[in-house]
Amino acid sequence: MTRIPHETSGEPNPLRSLGLDRLRRRTSMKWRTYPQDVLPLWVAEMDVPLAGPVVRAVTDALERGDTGYPAGTAYAQALSAFAAERWGWHGLAAERTAIVPDVMLGAVEMLKLVTGPGDPVVVNPPVYPPFFPFVTHMDRRIAEAPLGADGRLDLDVLEDAYRRATAGGGRAAHLLCSPHNPTGTVHTAGELAAVAALADRYGVRVVADEIHAPLTAGGVEFVPYLSVPGAESGLSLMSASKAWNLAGLKAALAVAGPAAAADLALLPEEVGHGPSHVGVLAHTAALRDGTAWLDALLTGLDDNRRLLTELLSEHLPAVVHRPGEATYLAWLDCRALGLGDDPAGVFLERGRVALSAGRDFGTGGNGHVRLNLATSPEILTEGVRRMRAALR
Repeated sequence: MTRIPHETSGEPNPLRSLGLDRLRRRTSMKWRTYPQDVLPLWVAEMDVPLAGPVVRAVTDALERGDTGYPAGTAYAQALSAFAAERWGWHGLAAERTAIVPDVMLGAVEMLKLVTGPGDPVVVNPPVYPPFFPFVTHMDRRIAEAPLGADGRLDLDVLEDAYRRATAGGGRAAHLLCSPHNPTGTVHTAGELAAVAALADRYGVRVVADEIHAPLTAGGVEFVPYLSVPGAESGLSLMSASKAWNLAGLKAALAVAGPAAAADLALLPEEVGHGPSHVGVLAHTAALRDGTAWLDALLTGLDDNRRLLTELLSEHLPAVVHRPGEATYLAWLDCRALGLGDDPAGVFLERGRVALSAGRDFGTGGNGHVRLNLATSPEILTEGVRRMRAALR
């Protein structure tokens, strides 16, 4: 895919707004899991102030005492308009959506609709670690179809996994990560259409986790799974959570393809009580009024991807890094450093920098780390400096 810069929005780069002194006053997981001398570049929280429209929406709700249960379709309508504007997708119909607490809990509910206890769920490791426990804790079993050496879907491997998953005549699903976490791969329209064709051939139901969809690099086009031919029976989970840093304001949307509407209609009514009403208001404001802030963020992330490439080339040339096409996460192959299967442990112990351990991402993760580059250039630079110091 050709990369071109994002259009400038006139908003300041939010990644340059906060210093370590302010960030260390935060009480969330990223900043409270490790001691103060550890620089945290791990879990998917961004070091940014919130977008102004989100702050106003939440503040206004609190001033009104508007903190009850979620209702209405404003979130779905805002996402539909965003999808049409950003991705050219006009097929997101509000009547085929449901509010769910968050993307992973929504994925669990979607998998319950299309599989039963003991059924296989195909995943593409290395992949977002919670996929594994969420699937197994709901009494389904993991069926792996690892990515290819290029970090992309291997359609032959995927077909073999589909064949094995359905060999006994039971139901099976594919929990698809799109864009892919941790590699930052954006699946092309052709790849997704091929997935849809295979799913139709083998009777596999695709549930797409598309939480990182708004976070593409400059010039890279995200393709919604439900927009490709043959994906009509698919289900998708979308949210403003990752792109606007709203993990603490719980809300997401389950979206059904036209042929999956009847499945979604069977979602238990009580699932819709789980999302935060204030979260729904925040996500709606982000999608509707926070796009200028998002564009400034995307430009800053492009800058940080280039900076990380330069820093690794200068300080850690043995680390293999393919800049991601999406997300704000970098997947680093550290096997040539000789640090064993868990280099994240070495970087933490010797360099006092926290990264996500690649082995947690399943097959293909050993010897890798995932680095969160959604921070200031200064913090990113210090993080790589600490990684280099850990080798001495």
